[in-house]
Amino acid sequence: MKLFGVLTTGLAALLLGSCSNAPATTVLDVWAMGREGEVVGDLVPEFERENPGVKVRVQQLPFTAAHEKLLTAFVGNAMPDMAQLGNSWVPEFATLGALDPLDGRVAATPAIPRADYYPGIWDSNVVDGKLYGVPWYVDTRLLFYRRDILRRAGFDHPPRDWAEWRRQMAAIKKLVGPDKYAVYFPLNEYEPLEILGLQASAPMVTDDARGNFRSAGFRKALDFYLGTMRDGLAPVVATTQVANVWDEFDRGWFSFYITGPWQIGEFKRRLPPDHQSEWMTAPMPGPDGPGVSNAGGSSLVLFKSSTKKDAAWKLVRFLSRPDVQIRFHALTGDLPPRISVWKTPELAKDPYAKAFGEQMMRVRATPKVPEWEQIATDLKLVSEKAAHGELTTDQAVAELDKRADETLAKRRWILARKKQGGEPRAEARS
Repeated sequence: MKLFGVLTTGLAALLLGSCSNAPATTVLDVWAMGREGEVVGDLVPEFERENPGVKVRVQQLPFTAAHEKLLTAFVGNAMPDMAQLGNSWVPEFATLGALDPLDGRVAATPAIPRADYYPGIWDSNVVDGKLYGVPWYVDTRLLFYRRDILRRAGFDHPPRDWAEWRRQMAAIKKLVGPDKYAVYFPLNEYEPLEILGLQASAPMVTDDARGNFRSAGFRKALDFYLGTMRDGLAPVVATTQVANVWDEFDRGWFSFYITGPWQIGEFKRRLPPDHQSEWMTAPMPGPDGPGVSNAGGSSLVLFKSSTKKDAAWKLVRFLSRPDVQIRFHALTGDLPPRISVWKTPELAKDPYAKAFGEQMMRVRATPKVPEWEQIATDLKLVSEKAAHGELTTDQAVAELDKRADETLAKRRWILARKKQGGEPRAEARS
């Protein structure tokens, strides 16, 4: 019995010693959304092989529920270590104090050179002079167009400014007749009008948190948008009233459509093989020349509450590598934010992607206020009323300013408190 006791004691000591020498494992909780949430799981095994002390636990969120879940997690102090965050959401979560600033980490990481990122995409992650996200992929939008119909209408190139675009639309409408149109602006999508509004030199929201839709630039954009419907160049319908955009585009019901890079794969799959030469992509035209588009997409962020930021930064660095971004593009069709990646054969030889590479040199962030999502919803609702003739252009811009000012009332109060040297109470930040 004594011998047995000695043996068991020795065995226990041996086991304890081996456990104490085992490397500690850091488990990273990462939240990702939509298709990207599925695909990032395919990239994680390589990261874990390169970083044997780190395990990644990915939770996939549907885009429709992600924003509310993130806010609920913040209130409940249950944030993950890092996440994919829509670029337009970054200002909101930065204002809440949920995000960890990344300027120091980027400065110490040569593998993430700021100069290799499209400036407008990078800027969408800068709030009050601080960087809060590293761009992961880009979803800027531009023109998809029927180049065969445009050619038959008498033009050998896509529009280069609004005046030329208008002439092309009028010529196409004359060509296709009363039952078809030149352009399609879905009334239940605010992005086309948002992009037209971004062309203006004056912002849609001022620095003192006021709506600025009555500015000459936005008013011109709205009048251009509504004019296509008033003159029969665009149908006054939402996507819910269209069977599917690919078939309607293929049959020439419309010839111009503002949409994003995910549609490249859809158009390749859904349009017949012998029709693939009939369509192409083009950068946005502006009022007086080449135009800007929105700095859409998602970025990688670290949450301030995480105790594993160093490990999380390793994953950000991994997902930002050019070779990983190329694989990510192949899996999702999402466009990489790094300029050098666009010089690789996978993108340089894709004629449909070329216009996106050009457009990303001219992108602009939407107004960097947490309330932009609500303001954009009002943009859609008010412009739909105007499209149906319920509001004039002047009435529409006045209504947009009114709604924006109401939405931004608390922000103006916070700004006033800061200007007076006071700190907003906690309930003001909720």
